[in-house]
Amino acid sequence: MKSSRRPCAGKLECARSTSVAVLCFAVFLAKPASSAAPAPAAKTAHGASVHALLVSDIHFEPFWDPGKVQHLAAAPVSRWKSILASPPSPNRDAQFKALQQKCSTRGEDTSYPLYTSSLRAMQKTAPDARFVTVSGDLISHAFSCKYGALLPQADPNAYRSFVAKSIQFVLEELRAALPNARIYAALGNNDSDCGDYKLDENGSFLSDISQPFAAGLPPAARVNAALTFADAGYYSASLPAPLGHTRLLVLDDTFMSRRYTACSGKADPAGADVQIAWLRAQLASARENQEHVWVMGHIPPGIDPYSTAAKLRNVCASATPEMFLSSDELPHLLAEYDDIIQLALFAYTHMDEMRLLKPDSDTGAGSGPGVPLKFVPSISPINGNSPSFVVATIDPSSAVLADYRVIAASRSDGAPSTAWLEEYDYDATYRQRAFDAPALTKLFAGFAQDPAASTEASEAYLRNYFVRDRSLELRFFWPQYVCALSAYSTEPYKTCRCATPAQ
Repeated sequence: MKSSRRPCAGKLECARSTSVAVLCFAVFLAKPASSAAPAPAAKTAHGASVHALLVSDIHFEPFWDPGKVQHLAAAPVSRWKSILASPPSPNRDAQFKALQQKCSTRGEDTSYPLYTSSLRAMQKTAPDARFVTVSGDLISHAFSCKYGALLPQADPNAYRSFVAKSIQFVLEELRAALPNARIYAALGNNDSDCGDYKLDENGSFLSDISQPFAAGLPPAARVNAALTFADAGYYSASLPAPLGHTRLLVLDDTFMSRRYTACSGKADPAGADVQIAWLRAQLASARENQEHVWVMGHIPPGIDPYSTAAKLRNVCASATPEMFLSSDELPHLLAEYDDIIQLALFAYTHMDEMRLLKPDSDTGAGSGPGVPLKFVPSISPINGNSPSFVVATIDPSSAVLADYRVIAASRSDGAPSTAWLEEYDYDATYRQRAFDAPALTKLFAGFAQDPAASTEASEAYLRNYFVRDRSLELRFFWPQYVCALSAYSTEPYKTCRCATPAQ
């Protein structure tokens, strides 16, 4: 990104920076991670529940020790761990700070020490996890700038290889740390060989990295997943036993982003079109076969309330709200199949958030109560948030997310003294027995009736959405934010927002 201003590390970071400058709320509260011991992974209330790990926005930083980058570039992935684990290079701190400044990086992403610390925490907190979902953005921000600064003579093929090896390393370390868990991962907007929000449908890069994403799946599924992934980064896989008759549909919705272009810089709808057609066929097949479905992508559908507020969009006049995706085609399709979709996982904002895709009366989509969306918080601490991941408890008979706990780090550098402790428990905090559409409908109705955010549930959401309390930031535009929780398109959002007094 070429600009005379210091660019933000991501979309939400830019919105936050703008909102602070324009709306003048710069007072943030901070709380340390809880000192209580982590709760047991199994909860007796759910009996023989299945446990899983929900992870996102790892943003692994292979440039954290600039002195090692030449060695990483020359080495196969099998040698990366030994290179990264070796003693730091002389002047590592100064070299990395200079690199960050050169590339105008807003904060630090996930270093090797932090990543290994997070993996140890996952092993300890959820040793019986049957699977792990990774909702995209595996590699660090400003990746091409950092690579170019350290390896200025490298050609595009060498750069593509380095990106692919970085992604492969992240996935292989996950599999090595959790050998009994199946790993399902999606691509994010940073995971590209030609720039943020840029990717070529059916290009060589997707073909190069298809095998690392499909690895670990059963043989038949592995072949099919690699083929569709090489097309546009999407695939289907069954969730493991004892979850019965449940399929996970993974998207690369970077192709659907309003900021997406092909590597040439030109608009290209092919990647989005092929995925929507594939998703529709998969959902129709799942409904016919009476299967449960989970959907995973990176960039969420719906309204971006933070950017809408930061840009002072007067949606009650003629302005339209800021959207995450270029159209409502994806949320319309998901809502149409709300009878079989038990959960949709997204990320991108780095926040711990909830949404509900309620059927749109204008389109006639959907016949049930809606599709619950969980935004998975980030491992990367680039926004000043505490690195975190989610331990999920799943009802194997229905594939419903019965409960979850957010686990947060006490430090952002992965030092040996880092403790990973429970931030909060969904069931205990919100008094809901499942993360499903009826529960979210009830919870969001309570938020809507509390514009001052004074109830216990509202206070909990304010406290926990940014893993590390920054309640004042969200409190400032709470009513606008609440409207976006269950209104994913422009007109329903306007109807909600314009009936809600400004705070």
